[in-house]
Amino acid sequence: MSTTHTNLILAGDIGGTKVNLGIFRAGKTKPLTVIRPETFRSRSAPDLETHIKQFLDRHHIAKAIKSACFGLAGPVIKGRAKATNLPWVVSETNLQKRFGWPKVSLINDLVATALAIPLLKSTALLALNRARVDRQGHLAVVAPGTGLGKALVAVGTNQMVPVASEGGHVGFAPANQAQVRLWRYLHQRFDRVSQERVLSGIGLVNIYAWLRDVEAMEPAPAVEHALETAEYNAAPMITEKALAHQDSICQRALTVFVEIFGAIAGDWALGTMARGGVYLGGGIPPKILPVLRTGDFMAAFCAKGRFSEVVASMPVRVILNDRAALLGAARCALMHSAGVKKRRECRLMQKMAAFRL
Repeated sequence: MSTTHTNLILAGDIGGTKVNLGIFRAGKTKPLTVIRPETFRSRSAPDLETHIKQFLDRHHIAKAIKSACFGLAGPVIKGRAKATNLPWVVSETNLQKRFGWPKVSLINDLVATALAIPLLKSTALLALNRARVDRQGHLAVVAPGTGLGKALVAVGTNQMVPVASEGGHVGFAPANQAQVRLWRYLHQRFDRVSQERVLSGIGLVNIYAWLRDVEAMEPAPAVEHALETAEYNAAPMITEKALAHQDSICQRALTVFVEIFGAIAGDWALGTMARGGVYLGGGIPPKILPVLRTGDFMAAFCAKGRFSEVVASMPVRVILNDRAALLGAARCALMHSAGVKKRRECRLMQKMAAFRL
């Protein structure tokens, strides 16, 4: 389908499981409006460029694009990134040469999510506690999905700066004796046990395997079948069985997962002093809302010894909009497009600073 729009923005959210691409236009009353969103399975193409070409060929809008930005799961260094959970290397230079866009940006996918926060509607956020936002406080983002990502939004005088991190790959610290046994099991398998080994889609599978192999819980036939086909297919099956109360090992796996999630999110909140809010992004949190709301998550989140009261005062919100990172990438492209005036971005920053949850 063709479009008559000009000066368009191309945005992408590049994850280990799926690639979200979208065409946006900037407006006077609304900062960004998506007019062409589409989702691809990441591994259905050999590289990002193939997905982009298919998308552009389908909509016949390549010449109208003036700026592009892609949020990618992995460290971005000098405009180049190697995807953490994909065999892809992506660079701004190669994309610009291939497609001829005036401006191309690569950013970490969690930075993209952070950039989207001020643009999200209140209905796209679910509160897990009643703590109030401190408008002068930093914001933290924790996002488990195919992998585990973290980001910080540092707040200064009239300025908010999203900061990328690879915090999902720091070491996992067990919080109780059961988690110590989990750590030992994973240490035998992987040597180093990062947080992503326990807090991600494959992390849920690892917890399930530990319960089966070490804790001697009866395996779930449906999960075992999924494991025989592909490990990544097992995590949704474990979640489905757990939420339906159909299998005790799946229920226990998801409970342990949520406890670890709360502890890791609380550590990140404490480490960043995120009094402006802790935002739970990624593909997993919206799919496990019933267990996030049971109290296990917040109990682990707040269990910080002498600093428990400090962490308990930080607002925690689940991002329900599954295209938040795509919207954030579009905002980044808008910021860098030649036609954007600085005062427009100042207004967006002010909106972020005044944002209420």
